Amino acid sequence: MKAVILRRPGGAEQLTIGEVPTPTPAAGELLVRVHAAALNRADILQREGNYPPPPGASEVLGLDMAGVVEAVGPGVGKVRSGDRVCGLLPGGGYAEFAVLPEALAIPIPEGWSFEQAAAVPEVFLTAFQTLFWIGRLAAGERALVHAGASGVGSAAIQLAREAGATVVATAGSPEKCAACRDLGAAAAVNHREGPFAEAVLAAAGDQGVDLILDFVAAPYFEQNLSILRADGRLVLISTLGGGTVQAVKLGTLIAKRLQITGTTLRGRSAEYKARLTLDFSEFALERFARGALKPVVDSIYPWERVAEAHRHMEANRNIGKIVLSIP
Repeated sequence: MKAVILRRPGGAEQLTIGEVPTPTPAAGELLVRVHAAALNRADILQREGNYPPPPGASEVLGLDMAGVVEAVGPGVGKVRSGDRVCGLLPGGGYAEFAVLPEALAIPIPEGWSFEQAAAVPEVFLTAFQTLFWIGRLAAGERALVHAGASGVGSAAIQLAREAGATVVATAGSPEKCAACRDLGAAAAVNHREGPFAEAVLAAAGDQGVDLILDFVAAPYFEQNLSILRADGRLVLISTLGGGTVQAVKLGTLIAKRLQITGTTLRGRSAEYKARLTLDFSEFALERFARGALKPVVDSIYPWERVAEAHRHMEANRNIGKIVLSIP
């Protein structure tokens, strides 16, 4: 089959379309004919040689995809050949075919394109996990979502809003801030205009927020602690701004009883991902069907232009997901 292959670790110019073996579905797995795959920050890190796939996962980039079930392995129960599905992968999405465990298959809502569906699994499952499983966000609480116009950020704003929480977001331009408000954020702060803590507190209330989702890490750490209210939770999803904090005010952690958690999704067990997919589907599928939740697609590139798509993400120009269309 054809797939996007990496000549060697490096820049986007190292990506090209080549031939790789077609995967075979094992027991409980689906062989999906892929029609769209979404880009994720992890793809860039893997392309650069800084994020190897988990043991046994495909070396091909791509953590989520959407397509049509081509064949099913032994023991598959509900899904049939011809079903339209999307799902989370440990790798292998940038290809004509991918193998997906049946337990991770999410039915594509009626009327959706494959490109819309491909924009859901990684970012919505990551946001759902961090907000509710790890962050324990409850109705009536306040959440701060950094990088609110990113794929995970745009999903998190919508999920928190639907759970009855008040959301404040940060983003890097007036256009991105406007997009956050359109998705349901009560306020959005442009972090490029200076320190954001004072503006977030003004929007969220002087007592601060209950939960923060952060991709930036070190440069935001001190401000994050100042914004959290008593018993607040900080969930670190990435370290895009740096992973080393020079000084931590431990007294603040103790006085406020703060909790700091780091998380990833790619390396979780198949059982964990299956439970997460089921829990998310029970919350989200009906909301997707009536339009209360929606995938946010920034742009669609034919997969022959995968290098251009990667450069678009690296330039931080996107609002929502960048998707590859695969014929």
